Amino acid sequence: MKENRQKTLDRLARLEGQVRGIAKMVSEDRYCVDILAQTAAVRSALKAVERLILEDHAHHCVQAAIDSGDPAEQQAKFQELIALLQKTQA
Repeated sequence: MKENRQKTLDRLARLEGQVRGIAKMVSEDRYCVDILAQTAAVRSALKAVERLILEDHAHHCVQAAIDSGDPAEQQAKFQELIALLQKTQA
């Protein structure tokens, strides 16, 4: 997460604010459609955070396994990456 650390932290801080805003909207009994629009924005922003973290994982952890030359480590990181992609695409 070295390359995208600050971007990730900035986006998470914005997400935190958005979620607090949604909670306030619910407590104020705001219009449901407005609340749902905000939850959709949060989902989209969270997906962007996931992409940054996955990118860093590929560039650092997966690349380290490739560079190691160890087939078992390479296979493990490959399987891990596939599992992560499946979880984030669900």
